[in-house]
Amino acid sequence: MTDIVIYHNPACGTSRNTLALIRNSGIEPHVIEYLKCPPTRALLAEMIERAGMRPRDLLREKGTPYADLGLGDEALSDDALLDAMMDHPVLINRPLVVTPLGVKLCRPSEAVLDILPDPQLGAFAKEDGEVVVDASGRRPA
Repeated sequence: MTDIVIYHNPACGTSRNTLALIRNSGIEPHVIEYLKCPPTRALLAEMIERAGMRPRDLLREKGTPYADLGLGDEALSDDALLDAMMDHPVLINRPLVVTPLGVKLCRPSEAVLDILPDPQLGAFAKEDGEVVVDASGRRPA
């Protein structure tokens, strides 16, 4: 059994599509609704590092207090950005997926295919109808 964790927001279409792609590989992941149960600061910092990102790369602007908090200021330290994400979990972009193959911010949702250890079991189309996996379980050319 493969252990996969998705930091998920059920109100987000990209997050729902990512979760569905994980399930399309036959895996039922651990689903963490990060707005209700955010990761600890240490865990968030570790996931950012494992993903090869910086905290700024994980910041979400749309629908958040990003502008009000002045988070666009490039002089802000990584620690200050992590503090902001801890104070306002909505600033954490999603979905963030952890698998044995790595950690990835899955935007677009099909980015999760790069870190899933198991192949897709069949065709998959996003909620908007875009086909991202064909009937043979492969990405269309």
